[in-house]
Parts: sequence; C-alpha cells; structure tokens
Amino acid sequence: MKIGVIGAGGIGRAFAQAAAAAGYEVMISNSRGPETLAAFAAGIPGVTATDRLTAATADIILLSVQWQFLEAATAGLPDLSGKIVLDALNPVIIPEFIIPDLGGKTSSELVAAKVPGAAVVKIFNTLPPALVQAPQSAQGGKRVVFFSGDDQAAKERVGQLVDRIGFAGVDLGGLVQGGVMQHFPGGPLAGLHLVQVPEQA
Repeated sequence: MKIGVIGAGGIGRAFAQAAAAAGYEVMISNSRGPETLAAFAAGIPGVTATDRLTAATADIILLSVQWQFLEAATAGLPDLSGKIVLDALNPVIIPEFIIPDLGGKTSSELVAAKVPGAAVVKIFNTLPPALVQAPQSAQGGKRVVFFSGDDQAAKERVGQLVDRIGFAGVDLGGLVQGGVMQHFPGGPLAGLHLVQVPEQA
C-alpha cells in the first residue's frame, strides 16, 4: 500500500518518517516542487519526493498544510473515490495565529468538502511533530493517537495503519463528534499526550 503526503511541514515529514520506518512506501510533496524535498527523501529509505498530484494517487493520503493553503493544496486533485484522506489540519492562520470563522462547522467538514469522494479521517493534528515521528515513548509504551471519521471501513484501515506504525489508536466516533474533541485550539484533546503502557503481569 502506498501512502501520499501533501504538505511537507513538521507533521508531514514526521509522519513520512514514521510510516517509512514501518515499511510503507511513502510519496511526499509540497508546493515548491520535489527537488526541494530531494535531500530529505534521500536520507529516508522508503520515502520519495514527488508532486502533490502524484502523491494524491496513493491509497492513503495525509493532508498536512497550513489552513490558509487548503484551497491551493486540494485544487485540481485527481478523483479520490475509494481513497482515504488523513486530515491533520488545524484551522489557524499562521503566523498571525488568526482563528477563522468556520460558519459553525468543524474544520474536517470543510476539508471533506474539498476532497469529494474520499473518506476523511481526522488524525495527527493533536500531537507535535516530534511525537508523531516517535510512536514508542520513553516510558516503554505506545503513544496514543486519536482519530475520527464517518466511514467505518476507512477507520478500520487507519487503525491498522497506526497500529503497524506503532501507535495506540483511539477511535472517537464520527467526524463531527470527534472533530470537536480534536479541535485546535480549544478542543479537550488538543495537545494532550497520552501513553498506553503494557499491563503488568
């Protein structure tokens, strides 16, 4: 299974490294072209630099761009029917840290509208890049990663993905219900770092 990454900021790179370490083939892209990611990709077996249209041909696609670039990142993508889009976006305009008016919707609802046909799963927006890159914690357990979505089959595949990478996945339910809890800023799970430790014999 191939994984595409659109957006090569901190979370995009961290996820690419973690997924590649778990044996996945990862295609990473940004807005500036694959040549700007060549050095990064060359240092990580399993990661190749590409453009966003090619990254969008993968089975699972991580979308991880700053909120103000959502439109540009999703414009003109190929048909995403049957694919899973991992939504790691937070609705904050950087660097001013402006919180946009979402019209009463969750950010994932707006992301889903930009990727018609795809099953959107909200994930990887509540942890900093350093923790996304390191599923195993110093405490000897697995880092907890929260996810939510409306497509149960897609969530099962995402659960398998995060388990293989080494995370402890926690399904929060539907995209709206879970998205409210994952929302940054203000959501109760945003920035929360939990570790699942092995049970003592």
